[in-house]
Amino acid sequence: MKALGLDVGERRIGLAAGDSSSGLAVPAGVIVRKGGEADFAAVIDAAEDRQADTVVVGMPLSMNGRRGPQAEVTQEFVNALADRTALTIRTWDERLTSVEADRRLRERGGTRKVGAQDAMAAAIMLQAFMDAERRA
Repeated sequence: MKALGLDVGERRIGLAAGDSSSGLAVPAGVIVRKGGEADFAAVIDAAEDRQADTVVVGMPLSMNGRRGPQAEVTQEFVNALADRTALTIRTWDERLTSVEADRRLRERGGTRKVGAQDAMAAAIMLQAFMDAERRA
């Protein structure tokens, strides 16, 4: 499996690339959101560029595991993306990935490049998904 991980935000979509043969997920950039069809086309292009067969979208669940307003917005994005591609689309719990991404970036010397946190959060989420798939 080759996967593209997404951390969908209001302004940016963090990207991560993962491959089951290596078992690793790595940050892979960011899409600056333009809205509507442009966002979906950019995600599909990113998946094609990385030869991904699966897109894993981080689901922002609340701390109690329930879906709040932001999770509903993300689910709408997932549904709309699924209407536009034949790629397999999965969701995965992304709770606390932004906090962990900030911690890792600070430990590395604190690069504050725009989108670095988004891409790192996508990689953390995708790695968790891939680890769970490997154990299943």
